[in-house]
Amino acid sequence: MALLLGVDTGGTYTDAVLIRDERDVVAKAKALTTRQDLAIGIGRAIRDVLQQSGEAAAGIGLASLSTTLATNALVEGQGGRAGLIYIGFRATDLEGHGLDKALAGDPALVLAGGHSHAGSEAMPLDEAALYAWLETVRDVSAFAVAAQFATRNPAHELRAAEIVRRVTGKPVSCSHHLSAKLNGPKRALTALLNARLIGMIAGLIDRAEGTLRDLGIAAPLMVVRGDGALISADQARERPIETILSGPAASIVGARWLTGADHALVSDIGGTTTDVAVLRGGKPMIDPAGAQVGPWRTMVEAVAMRTTGLGGDSEVHVEDEGLQGGIRLGPQRLVPVSLMAFEAPGPVHDALDEQLRRAVPGEHDARFVRAVTGIDASGLSEREETLLSRIGATVHPLGAVLKTRLDGQALRRLVARGLVQVAGVTPSDASHVLGRLTEWDANAATKALQLLGRKRTGSGTMLCPDPVAFAQLIVDQLTHQTSLALLETAFAEEETPFDLAPDLLARHVLMQRGLAGHKGLVRLETGLNVPVVGLGASAPSYYPDVGKRLGCRMILPDHAGVANAIGAVVGRVTIRRSGTVTSPTEGKFRVHLDTGPEDHTEAEAAMTALQAALELEARKQADAAGAEDIHVQASRALRTAQAEGREVFLEAEITVEATGRPRVAA
Repeated sequence: MALLLGVDTGGTYTDAVLIRDERDVVAKAKALTTRQDLAIGIGRAIRDVLQQSGEAAAGIGLASLSTTLATNALVEGQGGRAGLIYIGFRATDLEGHGLDKALAGDPALVLAGGHSHAGSEAMPLDEAALYAWLETVRDVSAFAVAAQFATRNPAHELRAAEIVRRVTGKPVSCSHHLSAKLNGPKRALTALLNARLIGMIAGLIDRAEGTLRDLGIAAPLMVVRGDGALISADQARERPIETILSGPAASIVGARWLTGADHALVSDIGGTTTDVAVLRGGKPMIDPAGAQVGPWRTMVEAVAMRTTGLGGDSEVHVEDEGLQGGIRLGPQRLVPVSLMAFEAPGPVHDALDEQLRRAVPGEHDARFVRAVTGIDASGLSEREETLLSRIGATVHPLGAVLKTRLDGQALRRLVARGLVQVAGVTPSDASHVLGRLTEWDANAATKALQLLGRKRTGSGTMLCPDPVAFAQLIVDQLTHQTSLALLETAFAEEETPFDLAPDLLARHVLMQRGLAGHKGLVRLETGLNVPVVGLGASAPSYYPDVGKRLGCRMILPDHAGVANAIGAVVGRVTIRRSGTVTSPTEGKFRVHLDTGPEDHTEAEAAMTALQAALELEARKQADAAGAEDIHVQASRALRTAQAEGREVFLEAEITVEATGRPRVAA
């Protein structure tokens, strides 16, 4: 029986698991994620799992990777510099639809061209302006092309992409390849984010495949898509944005495999995010509006999931306004002080001890910085280059490298580019202080919490000078914010909606008093009415209290810490393709294909032609993804209207789904 290898690269840990013939977990292992080169952590985890199992690498018939890299990159504002070519739209659309914010200073060109709703050319493509603009663009890793009504006729996107590749040799992301739906600005955003991720994901896949070869594993590499399905490594290179929510989607597949749960909330806590989704009938819900990660609503098909910047490595913020003060967690991820001290004990402990000797707390106490080697540093400003050089290859107290406020802005940019890591107090440090975790340096964590707890509230008193009490305060805050994330998801997925937004409902005084079991003149009892499957390495540390808080059954399955890696390899290959038939004039039925519009005189003939083209493409893509025993099914959604007593065809959308088992090498 073949061995299946699943690997998940999280924000803190990289997990590996060996499964025999999709039934038994043979071995599992964890290694620290090496963000400067993820393949190093992947190699360590695979070596450990092979050593534990005693199995030969040659016996592995399939390897599959799920990754939070794309998700975390979008949440943290990381990724390569990308150029956007925006065809047939207005310049004001860049600002009005949030594209200006997404560009964040990257180059963009608004170009004449585009098509009509019916697929006819609205204006010729201004190729001369495109050639001239490309001569001015520097330090761009990839380009995105989005044209008006490209899903009706992609000719201008394809031509612009051809020119960009010929002139620059850079990868190009076309919006119509990522979604068959209308809404040009949203497709443009999706294409831009995809372009920004191309280099990052391609680098990960290349290094992962190299690691597999070095270890003697000849099996093909699959990658988990955001809806939990598997795709080939080549497909993931071309469309890396489809891997956003890859890790969370794999965790849902893994949760179902581990527990058999049919109706539950699944909550997966990692180092950077907490991801919550709903299982109904044993299947995750697909978000009809497209995946949202951080501030970005994309057109990527993915599980309906709420991703919150809350994890074991979330930054602990001290709120010093008001008399009481308090703390909040996230959304930014920091390297835990306990981990930084584990890797560089001398510089960290020396700085912590010096800061503790000072009578007055400093602004940057218990915070450290280090550069990440091996990352492309092109396109930096002079100040950013100077700061990066000042940081160098060693660990420094943050206050020692920030000379001015402008340095702080430069540091944020370096962190966003992945060139620098900042360490500070996190829930992982609190867990080390409380003895719930023991992997890293608990002594450094204690010193860091003591320093942060000395900060003063608005009343002038210290926030919490006792590090053990402060650690419990942090864990309690994590419990509170996790409970809110679960409640928001539950309210958002209620079949009968409420009048308020899910986040307002979760925080409503009646909801919160009900969780506490208020009994006065009014009795209030609230909570979750379904079980929660808690996943993630730190779930056993935090989630029992979450279950008590919400009054629900908390399921913490065996192997919950590697559920993502399990889900990465027990999923199926699924390819969906959609297309549209319109009726531009009476008696004409237009099929919108990648090769351009195709007209028919009968609606049924047009729909049959579209379905045949979609089935052929879906089956071809499923085979390329490494599927076998492929099954294809199609669905049609027709829009009609009544006119003069007869039914008139308006539009039809056809969706084809090809599914199959991943092909396992003998």
